[in-house]
Amino acid sequence: MLVKEVMTRKVITIDCNKTVFDACNMYRDYKVGCLIVIDNGKCVGIVTERNLIERTICSHKDPENTKVGEIMSSDIITINELDTIDEALEIMEQNKIKKLPVMRKEDIVGIITVTDISRARPDLSKRFVESWIKPRW
Repeated sequence: MLVKEVMTRKVITIDCNKTVFDACNMYRDYKVGCLIVIDNGKCVGIVTERNLIERTICSHKDPENTKVGEIMSSDIITINELDTIDEALEIMEQNKIKKLPVMRKEDIVGIITVTDISRARPDLSKRFVESWIKPRW
């Protein structure tokens, strides 16, 4: 099964120069687990709820004056839409992540998450839980 068959096609993006407060509002409005950060139309990072908590709140940064580009994870890992969901899960396991932006050449065309994979292939989600989540508890 290919990534493009199970990915979420609607990707919520935020410009790297927007504030953390803007990002929080987008989380509330769109009810998503991450925002893809763009700069001049290019994918440059990802902001997760963990980024918001650890790099803003715990660091005592002002959400109204801190730019998304300052708190995002910039070492973004992506996957091609024609890769398999087995490959996606392998990348997630190796990198201890739960979300992967999906690319077609240079363009972001979706996002695939552990939740997407578990809906499509419950057998793979069990493997993920046993190999990554259980050891961390």
